[in-house]
Amino acid sequence: MLNDGKRRLFSVMRAIGRVLLALLCLAMGIWGGFALWFQFPGNVVARVVAVLVWCVPTIWAVRAGFGPKRRWHSLAVFGALFAVMMIWWATIQPRQDRAWADDVAQPLHARIEGDRLVIDNVRNFHWRSKTDYDVRWERREYELSQVRSVDMILSYWMGPAIAHTLVSFGFADGRQLVFSLEIRKEKDESFSALGGFFRRFEAVLVASDERDIVQVRSNVRGEDVYLYRLHGLSSEGMRELLGYYVQEGQQLEQAPRFYNTLTSNCTTVAFELVRRIVPRLPVDYRLLLSGYLAEYVDDVGGLTPGVPYAQLHALGRITQRARQAGDVADFSTRIRQGVPGITQQGHAG
Repeated sequence: MLNDGKRRLFSVMRAIGRVLLALLCLAMGIWGGFALWFQFPGNVVARVVAVLVWCVPTIWAVRAGFGPKRRWHSLAVFGALFAVMMIWWATIQPRQDRAWADDVAQPLHARIEGDRLVIDNVRNFHWRSKTDYDVRWERREYELSQVRSVDMILSYWMGPAIAHTLVSFGFADGRQLVFSLEIRKEKDESFSALGGFFRRFEAVLVASDERDIVQVRSNVRGEDVYLYRLHGLSSEGMRELLGYYVQEGQQLEQAPRFYNTLTSNCTTVAFELVRRIVPRLPVDYRLLLSGYLAEYVDDVGGLTPGVPYAQLHALGRITQRARQAGDVADFSTRIRQGVPGITQQGHAG
């Protein structure tokens, strides 16, 4: 009886092992298929052929996971091919010399000289549509000692859970400087969240005039934009955060890296932002699902105190104000009207 129990247990464990092995092969096969789709050189036909060819050893390996020992050679072949694929994958490196789209053609080029921040390429486009715009990159200088505020801007482009995070620094003279970590698209290339997992895009840190970077999202792309004033940052903390973005831009200039939809995207900006407010940052899913980031920041005490989050969210919606403001010098002032925690004062556009 005891031997029968052991045999049954062994059979169950072996069946579970086969299922797990088959699922592992399936996962590796799916990953390899997407890797080939997004990175295999050539046109669509070449990529389709490559994926279909890869399906053959994948199917053999999955079947072998359920099969008898004589099929282990299929697993060995699949494992060898996957190892070759990983070697090929390691050869795919980020580059700086592609034919970039106009709005990400110039990565942040900045330096700090004493109290002075010099940025050679602040983006200040004038957008009429996605394809009709005036290209303008400007050299601007700021005094670090004049940083007065930091605002978090969330732009929703795919449902309530996904938002792009931007950080806007306000200076005593009314100017706003916005940083945004974005995909560096090539000309005529569109974003793919799935492709962002498979080294499809490089990352680029853009410094922009606030009117430009808000209106391209609210007016041109039809996104829903919210602005929140951050609290809990000292003057020194604001300057350190600004210095972090300068350093990040310098590192990307020296060593480009890929944009990753999960680990190296605008949530990198969000994490560093919130960590400055709460050094021992509680782990929370909202750091990845940045559409809920503002609620999380409010929970850790980073937004205007004494105001319910529902009110912060409602009054922080700047979409309509941005659309109606147009190309005006006081754009930043107009979009902040009624936003809790902000004392209205002059802002240059």
